[in-house]
Amino acid sequence: MPQKDIRDPEMTDLQPKKRYILASDFDQTLSFNDSGFVLGELLGIPLSEFERKITGMAKLNLVQQGGELTYLLLHDPEFRKVRRDDLYEAGKHVRLKPNIAALYEFLSNDVEGYHFDFYVISAGPVEIIRSALEDIIPPDHIYGTEFEFNSRGEIERIVQVTAGYGKVAALDHLLEQQQLGPERVVYVGDGSSDIHVMLHVNRRDGYTIAVSENKYLAPIAKRSIISDNALAVLIPILEDVVGWDTASIRSVFEAKGFVIQQWDKVQTDLLTIVPDRTTVAVPDKTTVAELESIITAEPLKTAR
Repeated sequence: MPQKDIRDPEMTDLQPKKRYILASDFDQTLSFNDSGFVLGELLGIPLSEFERKITGMAKLNLVQQGGELTYLLLHDPEFRKVRRDDLYEAGKHVRLKPNIAALYEFLSNDVEGYHFDFYVISAGPVEIIRSALEDIIPPDHIYGTEFEFNSRGEIERIVQVTAGYGKVAALDHLLEQQQLGPERVVYVGDGSSDIHVMLHVNRRDGYTIAVSENKYLAPIAKRSIISDNALAVLIPILEDVVGWDTASIRSVFEAKGFVIQQWDKVQTDLLTIVPDRTTVAVPDKTTVAELESIITAEPLKTAR
């Protein structure tokens, strides 16, 4: 097994590396299921009941998209009984996409001339995400909704929410902390809660990737990639940010022990076509006189 490169990540031999921030959503971006669903199952709340609560809040625009679970934890009688330990336990039941650790390692050390600092920015409770990604991504690279707990482990209040515009604030904090320009950002997300931050990144010449076919998100993202494997987001990054060709990408995957079995590049146009109800259907072989009668709605006078 090759030794890990422990040199300064900003230097390749004597040449400085280009540094980027790669920020990723968590729920259904790095995982297969939603943290709220997992927590609800642990509490004995049926999936249908959880979805009913979430859908109701979404229709009312009661909270920022992605902040629904936070609202339930503070105000819903069934979720109010959640303790800090429950959040940690829920994280252990989240189904992660495979090869997140390989993705983190590759972006940190294996792209010649580049170094990507990998961060997770999610609207979910930070305890769930850090538990799910324990020993994969350092806890200080994970940003989520934070609560203040009392001595019994009960939630007292919100410290910060990273939903909607909260993700923008977290990303801007990272840029300031790392002293990087906004064009050095790659953001990966899957749902409506990522719209604010993707628009923000695009506007400032960053790069955005959608990992779903969400009808609001996919048109915003600069690339969309659909896969069950976390490594798939490397494809657009290596192509569009680093500038590698497909042969080089396939070669490096094979060198790491992976084969890209299927790689279909498609452009999907979503269309809904309905009859034009602003015009009147005219039967074939309609005479001029009959057509004038239809347009003026006057009875047609015929010779006897």
